[in-house]
Amino acid sequence: MKFRTFAIWLLLVATAGSGVYWLVNHTKQSRQHHAGGRPTQAGGSHAVVVRTADVITQDIPVFLDGLGTVQGFYTVTVQPMVSGPLLEVRFTEGQDVHRGDILAQINPRAYKATLDQYIAKKAQDEANLANAKLDLKRYEQLGRNNYTSAQTLATQRATVAQNEALVKQDQALIDGARTNLDWTTIRAPIDGRTGLRQVDVGNLISSSSTNGLVVITQIEPIAVIFTLPQQVLPRLIRAIQHENGTPLSVIALPQGNATGGERPDDPDVLDTGTLTVLNNQVDSTTGTVKLKAVFPNKNHLLWPGGFVNARLLVETLHGAVTVPPLAIQHGPDSAFVWIVNKDKTVSRRIVTTGQENQNAIVIKDGLHPGETVVLDGASRLTDGATVSIATDQPPGQTPPQPKPHQPGNRPHG
Repeated sequence: MKFRTFAIWLLLVATAGSGVYWLVNHTKQSRQHHAGGRPTQAGGSHAVVVRTADVITQDIPVFLDGLGTVQGFYTVTVQPMVSGPLLEVRFTEGQDVHRGDILAQINPRAYKATLDQYIAKKAQDEANLANAKLDLKRYEQLGRNNYTSAQTLATQRATVAQNEALVKQDQALIDGARTNLDWTTIRAPIDGRTGLRQVDVGNLISSSSTNGLVVITQIEPIAVIFTLPQQVLPRLIRAIQHENGTPLSVIALPQGNATGGERPDDPDVLDTGTLTVLNNQVDSTTGTVKLKAVFPNKNHLLWPGGFVNARLLVETLHGAVTVPPLAIQHGPDSAFVWIVNKDKTVSRRIVTTGQENQNAIVIKDGLHPGETVVLDGASRLTDGATVSIATDQPPGQTPPQPKPHQPGNRPHG
């Protein structure tokens, strides 16, 4: 009886095991059917999708970068040369003026009266001089006939000389008075743009005023003062000597932008000028040297007092071997790139890098023009891995990778 019961239980277990085996096998085949009709082989792998770029040669500019301050080419505080009530202001704040333009008028009446007084005094002294000359002429005639003494003749000659000196003095006073009268008309000393007016009409203006009437700043052209570390001085001096008198080019960029200017059409460039001054000493406190560059500033994008990034072009590397910056990977000991071989496999290659900008890195050793390097997807690569090259991925975006089918996710439809 016990044997019979055991046999029945054994038969039931065998039947249940067969059912479970059939169910699992059927489900697996069904999933494989929906995944493409064939099972995935053990050890199989998908090609890694990557974006690539060719190794090319191009001219690479080499810059020295420094923070600069914009300064007016000339900055003048317009000071009155004489004192008096301000009658009229003929400029508006922020106006472009030219040298010689009338800016303001001081009441000239007192200065005109002084000038007239000196003119009258000169006329009086000229009359006295003419009379003294006539007397001298008569005394000389009398002296030839011994009708007058030598002392009288000498005295009259001294009187003539004295009157001549008075006339010269009068002329000097007239010149000074006329200058003062001219100074009652205040004119622009330079070409430039006016700032805020410091004195209103009706106020007494004086030559001793500390603020003056207005500040005029020449902004076209304009200057930028910037600093560089003393460590770059040898390279900078060699660049200046190499140009043999031709000024080095300087690019002005907005503050915070230190990578633009590699392309002539770069919209970030505020202006392009030339280096005019390398200061004759290093600041021992900061370890920097000051430089001055002048810019045409035709568009007035550079403004006095503002900060800019100045990029000094010291060299151009002609025909340099370059790759995009994304291609460079960094290992524990060296930089490397992934090379795409003709059979669509990749190889890891150590490279020596050089000058770098936002678009390219110079490769001093390790690559040749025409080779292909990986840009995106490098983190999933190993030596000998097979890759699939994406042709529609924007720069900097990692191409999507194919995902294995997940159990329980059935395709719709």
